[in-house]
Amino acid sequence: MIKLYAFLGNYGREYARNRHNVSWQFLESLPFYGELRWERKFKGRYATRETEAGRIWLLLPETYMNLSGDSAAELMRFFQIDNGEILAIHDELEMAFGCFGLKQGGGLGGHNGLRSLEARLGTRDFARMRFGIGRPDHDDIAGYVLSDFAREEREALEASIFPAAAKALDAIESEGFEKALAKYQKFKAP
Repeated sequence: MIKLYAFLGNYGREYARNRHNVSWQFLESLPFYGELRWERKFKGRYATRETEAGRIWLLLPETYMNLSGDSAAELMRFFQIDNGEILAIHDELEMAFGCFGLKQGGGLGGHNGLRSLEARLGTRDFARMRFGIGRPDHDDIAGYVLSDFAREEREALEASIFPAAAKALDAIESEGFEKALAKYQKFKAP
């Protein structure tokens, strides 16, 4: 059972609408977001939510992307959450914009947040929810991931991508990650 949703992103107002922060934007779109009570600890902010499946922790690391694993590892150690109980939610360069998907383990694709999680957890075999941001047609990857979504992209995220991804989270909570993975391995939002 997934017990921790780790939303990987960069802390700070200047990063709020960046492609690299799509997971934080997704969190803010969830229907229960306004009901969460946040506490500052474990090098970030965390909240808990009671579901039919049990308690779920939600984590916003405030270490910046490259050290996300520090925050997640501290929370996991304190609340005795195993490596198999974390869902890392992050942006994905190798997936086209408009798509999201669930994945178990695999490569890191040069993603420094995932690299940090692997370093602190000692494994890369953890569950993931990936939001496609596409690869730019130039070599400035850092500039691209730290740029804001265009207005049309933002509208697509809010109208179809985030609502579909919210259904995937519901499926994880009600059916378990494995069954949700079968439905949402790669999903192109309408």
